[in-house]
Amino acid sequence: MAGWTAGRIPDQSGRAAVVTGGNSGIGYAAARELARRGASVVLACRSAARGRAAEVALRGEVPGAEVEFMELDLADLGSVREFAAAYGRRSGTLDLLVNNAGVMALPYGRTADGFETQFGVNHLGHFALTGLLLPRLLDAPPGARIVNLSSSFHVLGDVAHDDLNSERDYRRWIAYGRSKSANLLFTHELARRLAAAGSGIVAAAAHPGYAATNLHVGATPQAGTTFTSRFTAAATALGNAIGNTVIAQSAASGALPTLYAATAPGVRSDEFIGPRLGWRGAPVRSRRAKWTLDDKSGERLWGASEKLTGVSYTSLSR
Repeated sequence: MAGWTAGRIPDQSGRAAVVTGGNSGIGYAAARELARRGASVVLACRSAARGRAAEVALRGEVPGAEVEFMELDLADLGSVREFAAAYGRRSGTLDLLVNNAGVMALPYGRTADGFETQFGVNHLGHFALTGLLLPRLLDAPPGARIVNLSSSFHVLGDVAHDDLNSERDYRRWIAYGRSKSANLLFTHELARRLAAAGSGIVAAAAHPGYAATNLHVGATPQAGTTFTSRFTAAATALGNAIGNTVIAQSAASGALPTLYAATAPGVRSDEFIGPRLGWRGAPVRSRRAKWTLDDKSGERLWGASEKLTGVSYTSLSR
């Protein structure tokens, strides 16, 4: 694993991949490298304008790339179902699902289905998408993988099973940490269930460390009418800009843990891949909070997620 770079990605010819949030940042960088190695890539994005622009840009960077934009809004389960149905009408199977899209530290809000936005987008949207696309993954040749993007900030909070939508107490960074813990706990329980069903699909997780992407824009507080709120918004925006310029690694480097989890030989289910130094560096196996490895907590989150989304993983019980 030492010194692993995108140049070591195995040939992906004949493999089909879906990358959520593939129009920018880490998602775009991961999609580009998968396409460069021969994969057929679907950019699953909320914005049609940005998704189509990313498709054009990627074709320009990788001549002959097999890439296509498909609309997906993870904040709307109706959109998730429409995407899965549209993908289901395509020929072929699905070899790689990269659940990359996400939001970070937003002011309190709700999805189209009434879920707290961070929990709804970062976890529930991807839980539903994975379940709906799982039959295509199960039909794929050996080597299929699911990669869920978490964050080192998952340590900010365990999943609050008695307040999943932060209705009693909303602190945006804690809510973000809890949603990222949910990503890891989902990976843990999914890996366990896949193994119990005798499936060879690898379900792994990754985090980018600190990468210069537009995700940090979402963490900027909204400017209010008072001097204090305007000053805080400006100061936070300046801090993010300085961090992206001076401290952060590039989006291409931030995508390496994702690409390693998605393609490197020997990756095992439930592994968590991140930068060597925690915030930057070559991909290595990363430490994680012990609560993200709790079987009972994983089962409880799974049950709640099925109930909230209406998506059951029936294909695992056949």
